[in-house]
Amino acid sequence: MQLALLPRELTPDAVLAELQRRRGAVNGVTARDLVFVITGRVSSADERKLRDIIVKLRTDGHPICAHPALGYHFAATASELNDACVFLVQRAHTSLRQAAAMRHVALPDLYGQLGLIPPSTTEEPSE
Repeated sequence: MQLALLPRELTPDAVLAELQRRRGAVNGVTARDLVFVITGRVSSADERKLRDIIVKLRTDGHPICAHPALGYHFAATASELNDACVFLVQRAHTSLRQAAAMRHVALPDLYGQLGLIPPSTTEEPSE
């Protein structure tokens, strides 16, 4: 007799275990599907919790990639990890542009107020 797998709670360990089985962009999974695989249910609250867990896991150094077209997955190559990091930086820059516009300040001024170096001076030269 084979026992059915019981749904698990959405925890960092459960998310990490599932994503470690999904290496490479070809194995990406949407937030909704990832929540369902782990918990056996679908809810927007669980999807929000998943995103918070992903932030924690990334902050702990796990190479979790994501892109709207690819879903969540573990980086299989250095190139995938780099692409994911570039995507995150672009999203952050978009948010900063919005904040600058809402405050009616130039983006370079906002960077200065935040003590950040604008991306144009931190990017590596292209070959």
